[in-house]
Amino acid sequence: MPIRAVLWDIDDTIFDHTAASVTGMARHLAAEGLPGGYATADEAVDAWQRLTRRHWARFAAGETDWPGQRRDRARDFLGRSMDDTEADAWFERHVAHYESAWSLFPDAVPVLDALAGAYRHAVLSNSALESQHRKLTVLGVRDRFESLLCAAELGVSKPHAGAFLASCEALGLDTHEVLYVGDEPDIDAAGATAAGLTGVWLDRGGRGGRPELVRITALDQLPALLAGNTRFGASDTFG
Repeated sequence: MPIRAVLWDIDDTIFDHTAASVTGMARHLAAEGLPGGYATADEAVDAWQRLTRRHWARFAAGETDWPGQRRDRARDFLGRSMDDTEADAWFERHVAHYESAWSLFPDAVPVLDALAGAYRHAVLSNSALESQHRKLTVLGVRDRFESLLCAAELGVSKPHAGAFLASCEALGLDTHEVLYVGDEPDIDAAGATAAGLTGVWLDRGGRGGRPELVRITALDQLPALLAGNTRFGASDTFG
């Protein structure tokens, strides 16, 4: 059965989340001052990245909700107690700096253009709908995607099959008609494959080491993969 739709991850797949997060936090620290407990701004930014991964994992596991993981990140980063209102205010100031650093990867729009006539497009993200809708809108690509589903509203996160199946249902397609592409080998590619989709790992850093996964190193390789060129690590023809 041929692939009829491409389902996309957002952060660090089409949108350079890591660069925006690092730059945004650096700008936030410049405005707010360096919190106690950190010797340098670089040390603080590294700590913020670690805390982000930790609390997003808690959110994905259902241990906290979307606002809760944000508040806990702020409290842990600053190393002090804050009520919800204070934590929300601090985080919103950070978000403003994060948004000022938003950008798509250079290969994102060209591949969306290249695939536009042949494939339908949708998004599945382990984030929140309001946040990702705003991101895609500000970056000028929201209208490229038929549907946008996010873990905060679904109540289930990747790599759980339910998240992928919900996106296929939104498209009205069988899992074997949908290809999922994302930057995480386990959460994205392996999770999609286990759910019955064709999972593709976007390995921008060239880490390799996962021969069981379909792997590309840049989005400009995706059209050839979909057309049946298997030299990027695919075991079968998808087109």
